[in-house]
Amino acid sequence: MFDKLEDILIRYEEIQEELNSPEIANNQERYRQLMKEYSELTPLVEKYREYKNAKQTMEDSLAMLEEPDEELKELAKEELAESKETIARCEKELKILLLPKDPNDDKNVIVEIRAGAGGDESALFAAEIYRMYVHYAESRRWRVELMECEEIGIGGMKSVTFMITGTGAYSVMKYESGVHRVQRVPETESGGRIHTSTITVAVMPEAEEVDVQIDEKDIRIDVMRASGNGGQCVNTTDSAVRLTHYPTGIVIYSQTEKSQLQNKEKAFALLRAKLYDIEQQKQHDAEAEARRSQIGTGDRSEKIRTYNFPQGRVTDHRINLTLYKIDKIMDGDIQEILDALISADQAAKLLQMNEAS
Repeated sequence: MFDKLEDILIRYEEIQEELNSPEIANNQERYRQLMKEYSELTPLVEKYREYKNAKQTMEDSLAMLEEPDEELKELAKEELAESKETIARCEKELKILLLPKDPNDDKNVIVEIRAGAGGDESALFAAEIYRMYVHYAESRRWRVELMECEEIGIGGMKSVTFMITGTGAYSVMKYESGVHRVQRVPETESGGRIHTSTITVAVMPEAEEVDVQIDEKDIRIDVMRASGNGGQCVNTTDSAVRLTHYPTGIVIYSQTEKSQLQNKEKAFALLRAKLYDIEQQKQHDAEAEARRSQIGTGDRSEKIRTYNFPQGRVTDHRINLTLYKIDKIMDGDIQEILDALISADQAAKLLQMNEAS
């Protein structure tokens, strides 16, 4: 591990030297590449330097223990204890920082929420989960852009698709893919019985044109007037676009913008994400063992979370985490859940890496 860290430190210093050279100003593409690599290596290098400083402090403290002065010895003992704690913490954090990075982690995400079992109650819950993610994204200062949705008249959504734009959005949001279950008494239920409904959430990394090649012969584009129940998802111009992808049978309908060109761009962005996601799922299936070691980022049919309103609790079944703050969570306060999922995923990967070595 430490040979690798030394190589990374050398590379980091080489990048610094090149960034400070006058020639780099004439090559903006090279500058962007170097800055990206530099920013990716910075947390690792800073942690390694902290580790090396702690190691030096430990060695100095051990030398001071040989001194006859009792006060110096006491000071050395304190510094020795502190440096040992720092070394242990840094080693653990360095192992996590050295874990293979998901190449999609820095990408924006496209989130697709669909009502499942439970009729109107499921559609209402889908709309609430959509708002939960919007509030969470806003708390991270990420931008949310609606791409596609189908509303029902009582404020629910049969389906809604939206893009979250922000640094590292996929690295966090990818853990939300799966089946979300709600248990509560619907407003329409006069007998006060608790109903169970489900929705599905799919989180896909945004795919660039270089990630997915779409042959024009495989696409049919239809233009029509937007339609629906009204509200935030519908407009009244002849701008709706429907894409049909013959090889997969995927149909994308985009009508959230007033401009036909904007709707077309959104439709193609969503199609690219879906095609890219299909390829990603194939890779997950081919690497079944690796996928099982991860925390629910592969199987969309997996029931991942239950929102129980009568008891005021939210339970994530993958890590057996239960929080009794359902109101805050539904208002977008989901960071505690996501942090726990990330930690569990890192622990599983570290265990797998240790077993492999």
